[in-house]
Amino acid sequence: MARTNAIRESFGDKLFLTLIYAFLSIILLAVLYPLIYILSSSFSSPQAVISGRVWLLPVDFSLAGYKAIFSNPQIMTGYGNSLFYTVFGVLINVCLTIMLAYPISKSTFYGRHIIMVLLVITMMFSGGLIPYYLTVKNVGILDTRWAMLLPGAMAVWQVIIARTFFQSSIPKELGEAAELDGCTDIGFLWRVVIPLSKPILAVLVLMYAVGHWNAYFEALIFLKSQGLFPLQIVLRNILILNSIDSSMMVDANKMAAMQGLRDLLKFSLIVVATVPILAIYPFVQKYFVQGILIGSLKG
Repeated sequence: MARTNAIRESFGDKLFLTLIYAFLSIILLAVLYPLIYILSSSFSSPQAVISGRVWLLPVDFSLAGYKAIFSNPQIMTGYGNSLFYTVFGVLINVCLTIMLAYPISKSTFYGRHIIMVLLVITMMFSGGLIPYYLTVKNVGILDTRWAMLLPGAMAVWQVIIARTFFQSSIPKELGEAAELDGCTDIGFLWRVVIPLSKPILAVLVLMYAVGHWNAYFEALIFLKSQGLFPLQIVLRNILILNSIDSSMMVDANKMAAMQGLRDLLKFSLIVVATVPILAIYPFVQKYFVQGILIGSLKG
């Protein structure tokens, strides 16, 4: 009869694991329930939302919130602006990050340690909000789309992650072989390094895309034209300002309906604003974990 090598857990170990699972389950519910509540509320009727009848599942299924969103020109303009800032901002960010991270990852690059010290200093110290605003104003990009793209065109933390990835994942022998074949540095970067760097590219794209999509503060201080507002500013106007037109005060029924629709718009707009980022993640998940682990190793 074969002997089993299974290790029997003591009562204390089983109790400890039970408590851990119970604690993690509570944390999961605490995180998951607000998301389910927002999603269910967005598909409920305005009357069900304002009366508080929505707890877990949609009540009086309705698409009134989404119809109001996609028929509102201000919201659609903000949505389009956020897509524009995210797509072109990510292109600028990734290009500049690679252009800086790859050279300083080469041991033969003179002055790379000085550049790294200067980069790290910018992570710890800044000039402050007023110099930041005056710089954008003096450059001439205030209240333009460039104000959302150029000031944050490159993040030091992402440069460090990309540099570490290049150091640990791109063999020096590949560069030496390419040099013997007459390949230039730019040609080696484009033909060899970038195709082998899909994991770190996925990390950079996701990090920068989330940052641009959620960009709020820069738009608040740099943009004045409503036609340039991203979706987050529109979301702020609905969620925080939440002003009621004084002309509606004369009709209580109409005012209640307006308030119900406004509350419904909050939940629907949160769902619409979250979908693009959630849609990106499945496509980069394959490379994300690998890239973030390799890029975080000390180089």
